[in-house]
Amino acid sequence: MATQLATRFLSIARGSSTRCKFAILPQIDAVSSLAPIVQTYTYNGKRYFSGVSSSSSSPADLEKKQHGKQRVIGILGGMSWASTALYYRDLNNLCRERLGGLHSCELLLRSVDFAVVEQLQASNDWEQAGVLLANAAIQLQAGGADFLVLATNTMHKVAPAIVAATSIPFLHIADATANAIVGQSLQRPGLMATAYTMEQDFYVERLRAAGLEVVIPGAADRKSCHDIIFQELCKDVVRESSRQEFERIAARLVERGADSLILGCTEVGLLLSKHSVSVPVFDTTKIHCEAAVQEAFRF
Repeated sequence: MATQLATRFLSIARGSSTRCKFAILPQIDAVSSLAPIVQTYTYNGKRYFSGVSSSSSSPADLEKKQHGKQRVIGILGGMSWASTALYYRDLNNLCRERLGGLHSCELLLRSVDFAVVEQLQASNDWEQAGVLLANAAIQLQAGGADFLVLATNTMHKVAPAIVAATSIPFLHIADATANAIVGQSLQRPGLMATAYTMEQDFYVERLRAAGLEVVIPGAADRKSCHDIIFQELCKDVVRESSRQEFERIAARLVERGADSLILGCTEVGLLLSKHSVSVPVFDTTKIHCEAAVQEAFRF
């Protein structure tokens, strides 16, 4: 039910490419304004600090009692909301698998308007896109996130701006993906993603630094991938004809020597899976979520 509610919130502004923004977090205009948020209140005759009884001995003890055995995941989402809904579902499923019962993830979600982000991408204004996401990341840190997850492959192009603006760890999706591929002794992954991710260095070079030889689709296939992602998947539109086209592109990458396939856009998993490709498939959304849950339980 929680997943359905989150999906509902994320899809309210479904018309065109406008997305809802929701997060009960402090509004912060600049990095310099970031300061500890201290709240105290009285309940049943006891005084509480940040939701924990003030009888605790130290801030570390307070934090541990407040969040149990988990660290708080800060998710930068909305790019698109369709994949952010997958993140929310997968993170909570993984947490429940780990802890059982009614357990779910301790997380904060800051969802941005993807229409604004897409316009900045199209106009090549990556600097302003970095400022936008850095400010959102600052809000997550101020709200209590212990580390950050950027729920999109393409916008990792501005990851340096986010890292520079915050002081909590940033879990890079390309690093998590590269670790998963290397861990299976594979070396030549094909990459299906947006044109930005396939054609620019910010992502591919990170994979190459891990010793991988990335196989990129040809120009026509890159355009097809990009168009299907933005015109369909980002709007939560799933067409059988597009699934078949993605399968053909994947097959051509395998013919060119790819020994595995990276679903390098967080929406691509809506069309492809390990059952539709002849080589091992690495779904970056699932890999990123698995790495995030591992990080959440690391003390």
